[in-house]
Amino acid sequence: MTSRERKCEARPLTPYHDQPGDAEWRAITTACKSGGALPGPWAALFDPFRAARFVVGQFGQSLDGRIATPSGESKYINGEGGLAHLHRLRALVDAVVVGVSTAVADDPQLGVRFCEGRSPARVVIDPNGRTPRALQLFREDGARRVVVTGPDASPDLPPGVEHLVVDAGPGGLAPAAVADALAAAGLGRLLIEGGAQTVSRFLAAGALDRLHVIVAPVLIGAGPTGIALPGVERLADVLRPPAGIYRLGGDVLFDCDLTAARPAASRPEPS
Repeated sequence: MTSRERKCEARPLTPYHDQPGDAEWRAITTACKSGGALPGPWAALFDPFRAARFVVGQFGQSLDGRIATPSGESKYINGEGGLAHLHRLRALVDAVVVGVSTAVADDPQLGVRFCEGRSPARVVIDPNGRTPRALQLFREDGARRVVVTGPDASPDLPPGVEHLVVDAGPGGLAPAAVADALAAAGLGRLLIEGGAQTVSRFLAAGALDRLHVIVAPVLIGAGPTGIALPGVERLADVLRPPAGIYRLGGDVLFDCDLTAARPAASRPEPS
């Protein structure tokens, strides 16, 4: 076998049970929130969530890279395993973050329903302060609700919704500045859930530590894609993060380690 053939050799899928028992899931959440050993099958996947600051992006897509049909229908591309994994991510983070366009178009709940766990804070990145008051993510259920805007915005928010202000640059609110502001507010572990533009902005800015892409065995043929990055001319220059591969029932999860793919100058110094 040549070196080129070895590089292309497929790695075996890592078994991942998308419905762990209650005791196993409690052990995972306890280890991620307060330390301790993670159960063996899930150690590599969930160990990063034990950090005080951690940002993971997530989206589900079809085999041909679509996150919705041309009409915008997306519920549900992924199966039960993929949806359960998304809710586990929500249960492990301090806050789930969406852009204002997704908040308005989808009116998501952003809670934890398909696994045991506490729902995270719900955050909308809304540079101009246009989020309507009646969205489901503003409901009063004990979880924190936060809107992040630019300095010139005057959002009309329901009582109890927190307002964080981030300086705007030429390209809008910088993802790193948003993450810093949320961390200063006590929300250090973030799930960037959508939409595609928000996840892409965080990815392009180097503001994601991990990217979870859940691929369903479905062919849609046309429709929006999950990631849009500046193009490169040569394959030698593309982003190739190390990735763990897991079964989620009928779906497949790619757990991409973006910290390993960052330029050395942008990596934190070892402690």
